[in-house]
Amino acid sequence: MLTGRTLPQTGSTNQQNYLFHLDNLSVEFGSTRALKSVQLTVYPGEILFLTGPSGAGKTTLLNVLGGLQEPTSGKAILPHQRSSKHFVSTVFQDLRLIQKKSCEDNLWMAYDGAVYDSKNDFYREMEDLCRLLQVTDHLSKKIEDCNGGLRQKVAMIRALLCRPTALLADEPTSSLDKENSYRLFEVLNHFNHKKGLTLIWATHNKELIKQFPGKIAHLDQGRLVYSGHACFI
Repeated sequence: MLTGRTLPQTGSTNQQNYLFHLDNLSVEFGSTRALKSVQLTVYPGEILFLTGPSGAGKTTLLNVLGGLQEPTSGKAILPHQRSSKHFVSTVFQDLRLIQKKSCEDNLWMAYDGAVYDSKNDFYREMEDLCRLLQVTDHLSKKIEDCNGGLRQKVAMIRALLCRPTALLADEPTSSLDKENSYRLFEVLNHFNHKKGLTLIWATHNKELIKQFPGKIAHLDQGRLVYSGHACFI
């Protein structure tokens, strides 16, 4: 099993070394308060699991962190606001893959000439990730013909091929069995260890959380009721 880094020491937000910072943040949809006065700071290289029951606000929180949801009140300081070098990839529950295109075509959507030295460089990285997640034999298959697990792998590989500073994922193992869930997170843990990738992962999978180093932020009815090491689980 690939091993992750030791959790970095977290200092005061006044030191300005954080990647994400939410200050007394709330999000309302009409009369529904999806998030209530959330205070959260995520530092570079951290692994953070978002936990909580369905409807607790995990997806809304990910959307705020990804810059897709404006707060109703409070403040969200995000990576791209701090540096143009930062890029955040998000893997949504609906995956947002193009159904009529092949797995490989969907992966090529991540290619950016400003990020890679060449298309060959991109292709080699794509090959490596497909091999690690056992997708190689399915690259020519159209997304509409893939099962849920394969689709989730393709979406995750595409996100990693963007070479992000941080990766946000919303229940990315919901269609994967235990073996493939662990394989996926071992790959992500490797990226965290070798490249400093910050991971923020919404999940109900307590067994997965127990196996890997990281922190948790536990939500309940829109409130952040616990943030810290995973001894809470």
